[in-house]
Amino acid sequence: MIAVSGFSKRYGRHTAVDALSFNVPPGQLFGLLGSNGAGKTTTIRALVGLTRPSAGAVSVNGFDVWRDPIRAKSAFGYIPDRPHLYGKLTGRETLRFVAGLRRVPNAEVEIDRWLEYFRLAEFGNELTETYSHGMRQKLTIITALLPSPPVLIVDEPMVGLDPHAARQVRELFRAHADAGNTVLLTTHSLPLAEAVCDRLVVLDRGRVLGAGSMDDLRTQTGTLRGGVSGDSLERVFFRLLDEEREREQEAREASSRPPA
Repeated sequence: MIAVSGFSKRYGRHTAVDALSFNVPPGQLFGLLGSNGAGKTTTIRALVGLTRPSAGAVSVNGFDVWRDPIRAKSAFGYIPDRPHLYGKLTGRETLRFVAGLRRVPNAEVEIDRWLEYFRLAEFGNELTETYSHGMRQKLTIITALLPSPPVLIVDEPMVGLDPHAARQVRELFRAHADAGNTVLLTTHSLPLAEAVCDRLVVLDRGRVLGAGSMDDLRTQTGTLRGGVSGDSLERVFFRLLDEEREREQEAREASSRPPA
C-alpha cells in the first residue's frame, strides 16, 4: 500500500533523507521514528505530494505520488503535524466540504457520528477559527478518516489532544489497520509507537539506523543476545543512536591516523 524506494531529498548541499526504502503492506501500522531533523516529516511530505524527491520514488496504493498524483491522493487520508483548516467555515461545513470532494456516502450520518465520537457535536456549527488547538486537531483527524481511506498518513497526531482523545485516536489507528488498511505515522512518543506499531524504522539525519519489529530492533542492538529481550523501545532507540555515534567517532579517529 505504501512503497518508498531509494527516496532521497537534498536541499543544496544538505541531505535531509538519504536513499530511504521501505514497504508497508495492508493491515499494518508502521512507525517512522527519529529526533528532530531525522527526516520523518520530509518523508511524509513526499508521500502526500508536498515535497518532490531529489531521487527515488514514492507510491501509495500502487500509484506514483508524483507521476499519478490524483489517483495516489485519492487513496489516502492525511493528518499533518499542524491543523490546516478554513477558519471561516464551521466544523460541520468543513466536513461537508471534504465529504463532497471525496464522495462520501451517507455523509450527514457519518458527519454526525464523528462529531459525537470526538465530543464536538455542540461545536459543529461554530467557526473553526474559534476552536482550540485540540479541537482543530480532532476535526483534522475526522477529515482524514471520514472517507474511510485505505491508507492513513499521520504526522505527530497527538499534539494538543487531551488524554481521552489521545486514547481514542490510538484505538482508531489500530482498528483502521486491523480492518486491512495501512497506517503510517511519525511520532516523538516512543511509548505510543511501541504500543501500537507493528513495524518501525528509526531514522537519524536522513539515514536508517534500524528497521523491523520490536524484536528485530532488539536483535540489531544486541539486546536479545545479551539476554534483555524485554527492553523498551526507548532503550533500543537510544542504543541505536549511541552505536551510530560510536561508529562515527571510530571512523573519524581512523581517518586521522597517519598511514602505517
